Amino acid sequence: MPSFDTSVPALLVRLDRNPFHHGTLGAARSLGRAGIPVHAVIESLTSPVTRSRYVRDVHVSPDAPSPAELARLLLTLSDGLPGPGPALLVPMDDVSALALAEHRTELAGRYLLPDQTPERLVRVADKAALAETCRALGLPHPRTEIPAGADEAAAMAWSLGLPAVAKWSRPWLLPAGSGLRSTSIVRSLAEVRALYARTPQAGSRLLLQRLLPAGRHLDWFFHGYADSTGRCSAAATGRKERSWPHGAGLTAVGRWTPNPAVERVARDLLTALGHRGVVDLDFRLDRSTDTYHLLDFNPRPGAQFRLFADREGLDVVRAMHLDLTGRRVPPHSPAYGRRFVVENYAALALLTSPRRRPDAERGIGGGADHGAEGGTETDATPAAESGNATRRVETAWFAADDPVPALAMTWAWFRHALRRGLTALRRPARPEGLTPANGPATALPSPPAARIPSQGACEGGTTKDRARQA
Repeated sequence: MPSFDTSVPALLVRLDRNPFHHGTLGAARSLGRAGIPVHAVIESLTSPVTRSRYVRDVHVSPDAPSPAELARLLLTLSDGLPGPGPALLVPMDDVSALALAEHRTELAGRYLLPDQTPERLVRVADKAALAETCRALGLPHPRTEIPAGADEAAAMAWSLGLPAVAKWSRPWLLPAGSGLRSTSIVRSLAEVRALYARTPQAGSRLLLQRLLPAGRHLDWFFHGYADSTGRCSAAATGRKERSWPHGAGLTAVGRWTPNPAVERVARDLLTALGHRGVVDLDFRLDRSTDTYHLLDFNPRPGAQFRLFADREGLDVVRAMHLDLTGRRVPPHSPAYGRRFVVENYAALALLTSPRRRPDAERGIGGGADHGAEGGTETDATPAAESGNATRRVETAWFAADDPVPALAMTWAWFRHALRRGLTALRRPARPEGLTPANGPATALPSPPAARIPSQGACEGGTTKDRARQA
């Protein structure tokens, strides 16, 4: 294990109200097992994360604080943290990362943070800005449309083809309890219109994207840490084996698998942006062009970052602590074949995912054994196991040395499911034949006669760029 400065505590910050955010628990365990004191600012004192033996103290985050309010809270908390100097700040969601970057100057005397600006982060965290960034860099990205009205949204969805992907530009602004998801699949024009009507409630623009065909071995992710010199360490690629919701959700089961094509694109992107800090990038392979499209860029640790803990226990969160405390970040030692399982979401994905069929039956050409630009991905065997950090399967919630959070999560999950079930039972059934106010969910009107301007369309750069990438 690398040598850590254990006199520097870590403060995890998450403003997302999701009590089942397993990435926060992973960060607490990763740093805590290294002997680093861990404190957390999270949504509730009843969160399963609070039950971890590695979390020394928990502070409740205020509801929807402004960046300035969060900064004031962190400055107040710094007085009570152990250690003679500044503590490490670890944002666990996009809104926290943006807020910390905005107030980095005033926090710098009390906390250690990557050299990052809010303008640089918005270029990638805002989904509309990410589409424009991809267009400017010639990076493959699904065709993206930004409607200015419900009729235009319907016309654009028709042009893209249904089903399509709907995203909110700034998902961190979605109000808790609204039922709005950051990303969803829309299958009818009625759904598109209904979703667009909720734009004021969502707090940001609605984006519509072409849905790249799903399939086995097509969804990939890259995690890495760009240090103060721009060098990307603790970098690795993984493959989604199951997701929740199916086809457009978070990783329920992931596998550490080498993919040189994805890693090359990710490293080149970080260099072009001058990014500093932890990143989590999502890609999907478009089999029609044999190119990997960037779907998402998260400027903070991904929830499944513990998948990439190597034989010495090094992951992106530990790399961040080492770098910002002036310690050397050692080379990352791959443990190919290692899996990460999120128990609650993996169970849902297994129960609800469509029955798998051969790729040929899905209309997906070939296998999934090679990447774009001649890169290859292989099903390598796991590296030799060496202690807890490289066991072949790591679970998000259960750990033999820290079992209580898994029990707390299971109880909270049961209560959550029970509430959802009771709400569904109490909801009055719609009388047979009654049509919703926004029209039948399956109604498809004739194609719009007028051509709708693209308004930010981005599909991997110019025609010349796409030909070169193919």
